[in-house]
Amino acid sequence: MNIVSIIALIVSSTLVYSAPLVYTALGGAFSEHSGIVNVGLEGIMTMGAFSSIVFNLTFASTFGSATPWIGLLVGGIVGLIFSLLHAVATVNFRADHIISGTVLNLMAPPLGVFLIKAMYDKGQTENISANFGYYNVPVLSKIPVIGDIFFKDTSAPAWISVILAIFLWWVLYKTPFGLRLRSAGENPKAADTMGVNVYAMRYAGVLISGFLGGIGGAVFAQAISGNFSVSTIVGQGFMALAAMIFGKWDPIGAMLSSLFFGFAQSLSIIGSQLPFISHVPSVYLQIAPYVITIIVLVAFFGKSVAPAADGQTYVKSK
Repeated sequence: MNIVSIIALIVSSTLVYSAPLVYTALGGAFSEHSGIVNVGLEGIMTMGAFSSIVFNLTFASTFGSATPWIGLLVGGIVGLIFSLLHAVATVNFRADHIISGTVLNLMAPPLGVFLIKAMYDKGQTENISANFGYYNVPVLSKIPVIGDIFFKDTSAPAWISVILAIFLWWVLYKTPFGLRLRSAGENPKAADTMGVNVYAMRYAGVLISGFLGGIGGAVFAQAISGNFSVSTIVGQGFMALAAMIFGKWDPIGAMLSSLFFGFAQSLSIIGSQLPFISHVPSVYLQIAPYVITIIVLVAFFGKSVAPAADGQTYVKSK
């Protein structure tokens, strides 16, 4: 295997494993910029994975190659609906954000397995036949060397997530909606005084995080796991949360951090094919992403500055 092939393998694998994290981390950034801490991203990803796999298994013969893309939207919608529980709890009932998010994480896996058991009479689904697979970007994949590394046999959802991160950065920092959303998370009282509906902005932030988190789960299920079980989403939501913090709540920073975590995850899969780490026991490569997540949170959480009113319950003045 020559150097170009090795780099292409690393890049391709990194993109596949980072895509679910990018979508979910972007969603988390929008929620927290609105002032709502969303530690329920793990549960939201689980419901997105569950719904997309069920849709895929049910309609693969109907929609063919378009099935995983429609399943991605289904996962996003289900994630949005599931996140509504978090929005109601934190905005209307003024529940503690961490406790509400933790409830989502505890509720999603058993709910998914219960529904799978009821629908298929088994603890996990069959493997899907219509998945995302690998994709060659037209024209760009023909470029010598660069095309082979970045645009041939690559992940289409991953490249879309990179473009989406840039677009959402523009939305967050360059549009009136983004300004109102950030004002709800920085100084809700001042925002209310200026006519911003803080409750609506916080609902919007949580629901956007639910939609994107559901898409993240759907991408993971249809591009990596290939089925749904209680262990389909194990830690990816927390990695996305860590990537968001590491990226300083910025969409582009969250995307770059997610690429780093995706690279760490991919090593356990492609490590045996890389000459410089092929001798490392696979168990060390498998635990590396989780160790890195802990190190990043310990090292950077105190240094990263969240939106000023992030996690604070807002009560509208009379």
